[in-house]
Amino acid sequence: MQEHLKPTLAYGEEPGLRFALLLDGQGGGKALTMAQLCEWQPEDGIGWFHFEHNHPATTDWVSTKGGFDPLVAEALLAEDSRPRVEPVDSGLLIILRGVCATPPEEAENHSPEVDLVPLHAWVDERRLVTLRDSGHYITALRDIRVALEKGKGPKQIGELLAMVSDKLVRDLEPVLDAMDEEVDELDELIFQGDAGEVRQRLKLLRRRSVQLRRYLAPQRDALSRIEHDDAPWLKKPDKLRFREVIDKLMRFIEYLDAIRDRTGILHDDLSTVIGERIARSSNRLAALAALLLPPSVVAGLFGMNVGGIPGVHDTWAFVVIVAFVSITSIATLMVLKRINWL
Repeated sequence: MQEHLKPTLAYGEEPGLRFALLLDGQGGGKALTMAQLCEWQPEDGIGWFHFEHNHPATTDWVSTKGGFDPLVAEALLAEDSRPRVEPVDSGLLIILRGVCATPPEEAENHSPEVDLVPLHAWVDERRLVTLRDSGHYITALRDIRVALEKGKGPKQIGELLAMVSDKLVRDLEPVLDAMDEEVDELDELIFQGDAGEVRQRLKLLRRRSVQLRRYLAPQRDALSRIEHDDAPWLKKPDKLRFREVIDKLMRFIEYLDAIRDRTGILHDDLSTVIGERIARSSNRLAALAALLLPPSVVAGLFGMNVGGIPGVHDTWAFVVIVAFVSITSIATLMVLKRINWL
């Protein structure tokens, strides 16, 4: 079959099929069309076939032409996205999560926001089949495909699976670094920024850290199951690489726990700052009420519509009352300053 292979690694030229590659065992690979893929046999070489998960052509190939057990085909096409690994005969059914980013050709028209998206996979000794939803772009798979194009990619199936897992975890680091930088920024904004904006950003950041951990913890367990699987195509170097990936993932989970704890502390600090601002405002209002109390009492007394009010016929009475109120207000102000209310 190999004499019919295309010389370049075509990407997304056929509906549902992102790419299909045959590894040459030297770090390179050659591309297959969908028609050639349907004719592929294990003896033709190790293959890596990447599809759009929710495309009708993918459903047709997985269900009827991929040679999968019906339960495996159903699991590959299911919407279940929680990371897990299930041994089936001589292969592994794998669901992992990877960083989704905007494709380079669309980067100018989209925000650089990233997210974790599911990657469904089946791997045995002769092929790796991966599926991801259309509209998502997993940079880890692109990097491996480019490495194969340059002749610097994996040489056998265990190395390919280990590299995919490694790069899926590797791409989490910039996401966590960005979250950590946002925590530092919010730490500075608490005492000088808008409290409402800071509270909203803290809430979103904490929710994001919880969501990431929700997927990364089972992903660590899934990768650990792959490391301890006794499949003959998983060589010792591959298992060592899986161990390094698991250690890195554990550090990232601890990193997420630290971010979550820091956001909790910042939320408490923000509540304290808001409480202090409210207390200062209340003190000012209380001080203003205290300053206005003497004039209010005097005005209330002399404003009563009853007989016997002194100074009714005295031309100096108003001046005396104003002087008394002024002196009383000044004395009240001095007392408030002395007790640190102002």
